[in-house]
Amino acid sequence: MLTSNQEKGAELDAEFERLRQRLASTIERWTPNQQVQETLVPGLHLFRSDAPTSCSAAVYEPSICFVVQGGKSVSFGDRELIYQPLTYMVSSVHLPVQGRILDASPATPYLAFKLVVDPQEVSNLVLEMGDQLPVETDLGPCPEGNCALSLAIMDRDMLDAVTRLTGLLDTPQDIPVVAPLVRREILYRTLLGEMGPRMRKFAVADSSVHRVSRVIAVLKDRFTESLRIKDLADEVNMSESALFHTFKQVTRMSPLQFQKKLRLHEARRLMLTEGLEAATASYRVGYESPSHFSREYSRLFGAPPRADVNKLRGEQPAPA
Repeated sequence: MLTSNQEKGAELDAEFERLRQRLASTIERWTPNQQVQETLVPGLHLFRSDAPTSCSAAVYEPSICFVVQGGKSVSFGDRELIYQPLTYMVSSVHLPVQGRILDASPATPYLAFKLVVDPQEVSNLVLEMGDQLPVETDLGPCPEGNCALSLAIMDRDMLDAVTRLTGLLDTPQDIPVVAPLVRREILYRTLLGEMGPRMRKFAVADSSVHRVSRVIAVLKDRFTESLRIKDLADEVNMSESALFHTFKQVTRMSPLQFQKKLRLHEARRLMLTEGLEAATASYRVGYESPSHFSREYSRLFGAPPRADVNKLRGEQPAPA
């Protein structure tokens, strides 16, 4: 015979599963194709895959990514994080990553969604919350505590909030008024949870990781230029060694490696969307040698530029 506490726990578990199923049903209904699905809710993007995928490169933007069903691996530098159902990942800065879907099938597809985050919005909420923010006690997968990516498990309140946000897709007339409120609630609950202390580090203006986020913004805007560590360090009032050390803690790569990956991703975009030849794209993003560009491109994306772009377009290779 169940005790009253056991009965209450069973009821909570059942309610949690009902919310998860409702959320999964909404995402699956609004993702008829296996591709990124933009929505009418500002900053909300849905994802679905019916099969595991090979490793692919991408640049994450500041966002919160939620996995509802299936599993995914995300690697950056020497770190690998594994999404499981009902976990979420906070990306505090723009960051080049490698990702692959691990668990998906037509009957049980991989289902996830991303909420793009404005860092200034987080900073404002951190100031407003003040001492409500929790103290960091568990550093999780990144022991330094400064990683730009980190994982947490959804609790019932977070699951309820994200279910209500995605549910607005079925009542689009409510989106302009209700979506900003639920979005703010999700940020609030993220800051209250185990991700709160990490997010606060990136939001506080005089912290070392916030200064690194400013350097990342410079690299993102000026990645085609030849930038010196000394100039970047001077811009954020850090020593060269401190910047290099903290940058590597945050991104798991050096500033030079970070800049190189941004260049390669932009070159890929230029070839795919503007039809540029590899040599032209390489010069456009700051390379001086097309052959050097081609080697580094192949190393990152697993194929030479032309073959990779043809594959992305779904084209057959030219006959020999």
